[in-house]
Amino acid sequence: MPQAELNTPVVLIFFNRTDTTRQVFQRIAQMRPKQLFLIADAPRLDHPDDENLCAQARQIVQAVDWDCAVEHYYPPANMGIRNCISAGLDWVFSQVDAAIILEHDCLADPSFFNYCQELLQLYRHDQRIAMIGGTNYQFGRNPLPYSYYFSLYPHIWGWATWARAWMTHDAGMGRWPEARQRQLLKGVLPDDKALRFWTRRFDATYAGRIDTWDYGWTLSCWLENRLSIVPSVNLVSNIGFGKGAIHTTGRRSPYANMPAAEMKFPLVHPPYKIRYPAADLYTQRTLFRDHLLAPLKRKIKRMLGI
Repeated sequence: MPQAELNTPVVLIFFNRTDTTRQVFQRIAQMRPKQLFLIADAPRLDHPDDENLCAQARQIVQAVDWDCAVEHYYPPANMGIRNCISAGLDWVFSQVDAAIILEHDCLADPSFFNYCQELLQLYRHDQRIAMIGGTNYQFGRNPLPYSYYFSLYPHIWGWATWARAWMTHDAGMGRWPEARQRQLLKGVLPDDKALRFWTRRFDATYAGRIDTWDYGWTLSCWLENRLSIVPSVNLVSNIGFGKGAIHTTGRRSPYANMPAAEMKFPLVHPPYKIRYPAADLYTQRTLFRDHLLAPLKRKIKRMLGI
């Protein structure tokens, strides 16, 4: 199916990785969006190579040779991942009501853009839906005869959302202490093991021990009782695992460089809006689980007072 004209704004979030940024930008250029938002943090003062690498990455994304309105959010001083991306997306959604979002290491199949654009329009006013994801972590399991399913988990390696959903995002996770005390997620998550996993992640992010924005977004989606959309095939490959990555450092991870498939059109829409429990349970028990040595590491840290 020929690619439809891309009228939806695209956001590219990048930093100092020139290799991955070039590939993702080239894919965006292939789609020729009419509006492009660029978000990039300032170099870190304690990383001497950042100044040159960040400048090179910014040079790459300047090569817009099609009719496109380009805006950029480049803070003057380093804000850190959580603060920069959260503030950058606040800035984007103060100007547009919907957008497709890619980070520098998320290489999407061309069909991903049409898939997002169509579903952004279809669910524009549906408050039950938080976002549209581009990744599928089922590895062929739990197939359905539809183009996508509804999930508890907001996957952000290539995604799209609306200003109406993003406005509920709280970068500081101010609602977490009460939600934790009242055990509000107990009825949301599949079992007590999942509850312990996410409680630890949210505790660490709230305390500033984890510098990431997506855990805050996940919590916001759950506290608003919203679902996310997951494609029936994987549409985005994370090409950033390994050297130079901040969170995705393990090259041997099964999630590194997952092949991106093509979404078939016309889309086949599910006849219901309820999460797919079997798929979510598999995701929780594979993608969102602690390493076997994690409990021992936590015990050692407690003994050492870390």
